[in-house]
Amino acid sequence: MEMLNYIRSKIQSEIVDIDRQIAVWKFLNQKIVFTNGCFDILHRGHIDYLAKAADEGDLLVVGLNSDSSVKSIKGNNRPINNEDTRAMVLGSLAFVDAVFLFDEDTPYELIKRVQPDVLIKGADYNKEDIVGYDIVRNNGGEIKTIELLNGYSTTNLIDQIKSL
Repeated sequence: MEMLNYIRSKIQSEIVDIDRQIAVWKFLNQKIVFTNGCFDILHRGHIDYLAKAADEGDLLVVGLNSDSSVKSIKGNNRPINNEDTRAMVLGSLAFVDAVFLFDEDTPYELIKRVQPDVLIKGADYNKEDIVGYDIVRNNGGEIKTIELLNGYSTTNLIDQIKSL
């Protein structure tokens, strides 16, 4: 049961808890890396991406779209896994230090709170188009993109399962 409590301790949805955690990390001069996504059905592509993101700093913070946010972006048939399940799966990864849930379509407000040193998205984004680019740039941080592993996507995985 201790390990489950440890995983749960990585998951934050309350602003006061997020602010407290960030303040501690900033005080300790930890290099905070931020990325975000729905992470509906975790697959090898996600693991590759998140592990590479974690290599860019001391702490990896994952902004996780809430269920309502995923529905708004992906449609009423998503997410497959609810936000609690998705957060627990992400939190169980050794290289993920925190999972912060957000309800908006984008993590802009969350990025303003976190003030990461490094902002990361997949290389399918232009750096200047990444949500939060302005925030991180104005604070002297870095914006990086990571090549996505070919052949892995949640949508393709769902389609493959449906075809069975």
